[in-house]
Amino acid sequence: MPGEIEKSPVKLSLPLEYQQDLFHELKSEDELVLLARGLGLLRVVINLLHSYDAAGNNLIVIVGADDRENGWIGEALAEHAAVSRSPMARGLSQVNTDAMSVGTREKLYSQGGIFSITSRILVVDLLSKLLNPETVTGMVVLHSERIVATSIEAFIIRIYRQMNKAGFLKAFSDNPEPFTTGFAPLASMMRNLFLRKPSLWPRFHVTLAKSLEGRKKAEVIELEVSMTDGMKDIQNAVLECVEVSIGELRKADTGLEMDDWTLDSALHRNFDVIIRRQLDPIWHRVSYRTKQIVNDLTVLRSILHALLTYDAVSFNQYLDTILAYHQPPPGSTRQNQSPWLFLDAANTIFETAKRRVYSGKRAERAASDAFSDSLRPVLEEQPKWSLLAEVLEEIERDNYLNPTPRDDSNGTILVMCSDQGTCRQLREYLQNMHVHPVEESQATDEEPKPSAMFMMRRKLRKYLDWKKDFARVSASLFAENQKVLDGFTDQRGNTNGYRGKGPPNKRRRVRGGAAAAGAGRPVNSSLQMAEDKESQVASLMADIQVTDTDAAQKDEVVVDSLDDMEDYFELYEMNDLVVIHPYDGDMDEHVLEEVRPRYVIMYEPDAAFIRRVEVYRSSHGDRNVRVYFMYYGGSVEEQRYLSAVRKEKDAFTRLIKEKGNMAVTLTLDGAAPTDPQEQFLRTVNTRIAGGGRLAATAEPPRVVVDVREFRSSLPSLLHGRSMIVIPCMLTVGDYVLTPTICIERKSIRDLISSFKNGRLFNQAETMLQHYKHPMLLIEFDQNKSFTLDPFAEHSFEKSIKSADDSRDLQSKIVLLTLAFPRLKIIWSSSPYQTAEIFAELKNKQEEPDPIKAVQVGLGIGEDPYEQQSFNTTPQDMLRAVPGVTGKNLMRLVLEVGDLREVSNLGERELDEYVGKEAGRQIYRFFNRSVFDE
Repeated sequence: MPGEIEKSPVKLSLPLEYQQDLFHELKSEDELVLLARGLGLLRVVINLLHSYDAAGNNLIVIVGADDRENGWIGEALAEHAAVSRSPMARGLSQVNTDAMSVGTREKLYSQGGIFSITSRILVVDLLSKLLNPETVTGMVVLHSERIVATSIEAFIIRIYRQMNKAGFLKAFSDNPEPFTTGFAPLASMMRNLFLRKPSLWPRFHVTLAKSLEGRKKAEVIELEVSMTDGMKDIQNAVLECVEVSIGELRKADTGLEMDDWTLDSALHRNFDVIIRRQLDPIWHRVSYRTKQIVNDLTVLRSILHALLTYDAVSFNQYLDTILAYHQPPPGSTRQNQSPWLFLDAANTIFETAKRRVYSGKRAERAASDAFSDSLRPVLEEQPKWSLLAEVLEEIERDNYLNPTPRDDSNGTILVMCSDQGTCRQLREYLQNMHVHPVEESQATDEEPKPSAMFMMRRKLRKYLDWKKDFARVSASLFAENQKVLDGFTDQRGNTNGYRGKGPPNKRRRVRGGAAAAGAGRPVNSSLQMAEDKESQVASLMADIQVTDTDAAQKDEVVVDSLDDMEDYFELYEMNDLVVIHPYDGDMDEHVLEEVRPRYVIMYEPDAAFIRRVEVYRSSHGDRNVRVYFMYYGGSVEEQRYLSAVRKEKDAFTRLIKEKGNMAVTLTLDGAAPTDPQEQFLRTVNTRIAGGGRLAATAEPPRVVVDVREFRSSLPSLLHGRSMIVIPCMLTVGDYVLTPTICIERKSIRDLISSFKNGRLFNQAETMLQHYKHPMLLIEFDQNKSFTLDPFAEHSFEKSIKSADDSRDLQSKIVLLTLAFPRLKIIWSSSPYQTAEIFAELKNKQEEPDPIKAVQVGLGIGEDPYEQQSFNTTPQDMLRAVPGVTGKNLMRLVLEVGDLREVSNLGERELDEYVGKEAGRQIYRFFNRSVFDE
């Protein structure tokens, strides 16, 4: 095979020295490649795959690729095959859906080639020998940082290595941080991957630095932008709130390691996720206040991000939604407000955000209700907008005065930013920055500067309309909730419950007059922002009313049917094009190659994209690139960028140190002990008291597992305990351990949803009909608390909840056991404990028959794979719609394509499917308007 590969006419696209060295390393031995972000990892993988694809007679499996990567790999392999003119190349085949039948997959596998298979399908095909592991030439694992001991990808690699000792195995990652957490993390990861050698390629690697800095470098112009005073005030106030919240968390005395709980760490992308993960095992013991602060950190970090990316109007609107979200529900006596909202810094955030949009506030006078000041629009612009306009003007002037010599670059200007929202914002600004109100243009003879006035006025008009609708919807929902609460209190008969005391809203002494005291504070002592009066809003609307200039501009096209496309659309010249694109990981390399820009404007800093430009410029000596690097000086944006670069460098430093001290793992076949005597002793049961027999067998235990259960880690752990896992499409149960024991496994989330839609009662009933010992396994997550208390948060407020409320999870479990006395319930704290419980249950029992397990619950001639074509999640959502019952559900599923189509059906069409009354209920549910109530 190696000889054939060397003879094949293979043309590679690896122009840089470090790429060639890495390729030769990978061809010679199996290893884990850790490359710094933005240095073209996917390009190396594609060239490696092409070298095997061009040779032919290979069966390569790609594990861990997402849909976008599959598309790019498939396109690149086809392009390489065309350039190399390789007759044996087959390209990439994707197996990513259950709709592809077993026979089709078997035929594909027999032909060979390169396959990207989703993990759940691949593990089932390997276990069922539909894809024989011995016939696989090699396996390529992407995103290896996600592979932990219990992951389905680790299960796949273990099966492959047990059955195939000769095939190659190569793993790739461009995210070094996960490899540095825990005890000996690199060694643990290497064990999970069944590899011995790690290959580390940081940015400061000698070959890498020589490759990127030796040739002509890209011209980089760094532009530091100063934030406005309002933005600085808001940022400082938010950071103060974050600091106070972290201080409150440290005071909670959770018993955890809190050295990293600092303000600097809080700026990192995953800080709130890390804290939540640390608190998960003791979540049931954490106070309500601490839980609230953990959620507040997520909100505060989103405010920091929105401050630098949203315009002033959208940012103020976002703060309005945050404040509305934190209002307690009607009827609640519990103080639900987040602690940070009561800080002076919070008031600074909301007041300053409003002043950036419009100014002028009411005069607070005790004697008069008159308002002296009317509102006027301020509409503060983002500082980066004017700088972006200046940069574009400079580029245009430069092209006119100093025409560059002809090279392979287009004259395209590529603007890169963080997300699609910022892309839309910049596109709107660039389209309208030269549109000015008539009065302003007539006032001066000078040419007006680029401005966002037109865009901001339009956004303010939309914001004021939104605020009116938002108030109406909130009032409608509040009234509806209040009706429910009033009915609830009437049922409990609390009308005469004061027992001689005065009503709770009466006070002996009211300061400042009863009317003022009653109106100034709501019943549940919640925070309320001062609202603007209608007269003020009307004066503001008068200032920003639509002018002739505004009316002359076209509205933005959101949806275009593309009818008569040739009459309205044409291909642009690449020299006149401004392309605005969000950062998109490895796809950015594709954008650079496709667009071939001469000018790149980085609207927001991103370390990985800087390296992609370095690689692009070094790879193409005939393409000139000028990069404008924009960032807010002294901002969270700058701090986050520097912190990310430092964390990556520290991670590689730790990995290099651990690699130097790491012990070599010699047992890499993933097999269990093969000594026959040891296998025999493992199956001997020595408990022979009470007349029992000494039973032993050399046959390994078998477990029949439903194919839908391979999303969980339990099948992998059962396989790790030397059990034979047989995947089947089961109609009854999830696991069949013996001919008499059937187990339905439920995680807590799944248990709650199964109780809501009633599916669990049907499952229990069918198990009781066909098995002597049916069991319900309630399995908790390994890293979370072994208690039901955290899931009480998903129920209603305790203040309005009765003791016998059927929504309570524990009461439902009791009702289930009363309804089915023969049903046994197994509580398991983690999948590891579940595997031990299964081993105990199978002790001295007969092995299950897979064919009988599949046939249980099926009608005569019924195919178990027929049910697989329908997704259960939309069915569960449809069951919750009023009017949908178990009888008419299947009719809707068979006749209508998806949920969206159901929601758009007319009342007459629904009548034909489900009947008149049910159709009327479904139609009213989907067409109800909260504005009319």
